[in-house]
Amino acid sequence: MHLIKKYGLVAAGILVGLSGGYLYWQQIGCVTGSCPITSSPVNSSLYGAMMGGLLFSMFKKEKNQNTEK
Repeated sequence: MHLIKKYGLVAAGILVGLSGGYLYWQQIGCVTGSCPITSSPVNSSLYGAMMGGLLFSMFKKEKNQNTEK
């Protein structure tokens, strides 16, 4: 349960990015195959997962260990 509470937001971002990357490849993609990211569904999905995880991790609240009074 602690693991879900700690990394749940990042995991949600990875899932959203993964599906977003795949949908981008499916709907837009690269017809010629010369685009390094969007020419393959795997590359596009992995790139989307990375970007989604990074984006959602920005909204994670950090606990402050310095509790000086």
